[in-house]
Amino acid sequence: QVPVVESGGRLVQAGGSLRLSCTVSGRTLSTTAVGWFRRAPGKEREFVGIIRRGDGTRSADSVKGRFIMSRDLDKNVVYLQMNNLTPEDTAVYYCATSARLYSGGDVYDEKNYSYWGQGTQVTVSS
Repeated sequence: QVPVVESGGRLVQAGGSLRLSCTVSGRTLSTTAVGWFRRAPGKEREFVGIIRRGDGTRSADSVKGRFIMSRDLDKNVVYLQMNNLTPEDTAVYYCATSARLYSGGDVYDEKNYSYWGQGTQVTVSS
């Protein structure tokens, strides 16, 4: 069973919205943080946001106010609601789990994340 699977990516027009899902297997979200990252064409992978203990979230400045993270503890799924999308949001989006970051720590350091999904492509057309 694959530990982390992203889904929901597709082509969307600028100004539109999209919701990505991250399904986690083998570990409970009650003790595991889930981070979102993205890799745009020709760029390095970058931090997007994280959701952790008590539904606390932290987002990158580039998506703050537009992207919202939530989680369903019963389904063990984390969601990334993306609003007011721009072509600059075009990227492969990844989610990753981290027990270490559940209560704090450096969310930008990819070494703090244990399991990564294969990614889901989001393309925003102008």
